[in-house]
Amino acid sequence: MDAPITGKRQVARGMFVIGMRAPEVAATVRAGQFVNLAWDSGPLLRRPFSVYRSDGDNIEIVLKAVGGGTEQLLAMEVGDRVSCLGPLGRGFRLAPGARSVVLISGGLGVAPMPLAARDAKAAGMRVTWVHGARTAAELCAESDGEKVVWATDDGSRGTAGTAVAAAPGADLVLACGPNRMLAAVAERWPDAQVAVETYMGCGTGVCLGCAVPLRRGGYDRACTEGPVYRAADIDWPALPSHLPYAVTA
Repeated sequence: MDAPITGKRQVARGMFVIGMRAPEVAATVRAGQFVNLAWDSGPLLRRPFSVYRSDGDNIEIVLKAVGGGTEQLLAMEVGDRVSCLGPLGRGFRLAPGARSVVLISGGLGVAPMPLAARDAKAAGMRVTWVHGARTAAELCAESDGEKVVWATDDGSRGTAGTAVAAAPGADLVLACGPNRMLAAVAERWPDAQVAVETYMGCGTGVCLGCAVPLRRGGYDRACTEGPVYRAADIDWPALPSHLPYAVTA
């Protein structure tokens, strides 16, 4: 799908939201799903981005400039066009009967949370959003939920420490962020749903570049069976704790 850029805004130090017109994606996307983007003179492989918000015919993604590809994307202007493939992957699933949900995000892991908050509210759940970053300047300025909890490594805003440590209990826990953070989520809430970071190439299950090691043995493809998994199902020591770009980058 040919998707023109519709806007860009900054939401934290080095973190930007880019909007694009993609009506087919906007009509069907679920929280935790992603799009694969390509553009003229861009990288050889498409880049995956979680869908941040969806409104009418438009979707948004959130990103930082972590390499040449994301620098090019951030340099685009309104009206410039990208090729948008999606929505892809399996998103978060809201458990029937759950009355409360905690959203835990770290850094760029904020990406799927506005959609998750929207869907949880529509299902009648109480939403608590816990967002963490290294410093106050790196916290996303946009949040949603009946209660918002901030956590910073240096204590410059909210709770000093990690978002996982600051999070309360709930009927349902949804998390996205660095894999090291998600491994901590798995220790505290084995049944939590987590959106993992992994390398991606095609985004459609063909290239096998996004393999996720499972505790039961074998691998899944994050782009098709994931990127959202039950936290306890992943073999966290075998999954890289940090990646140069991922579904949330």
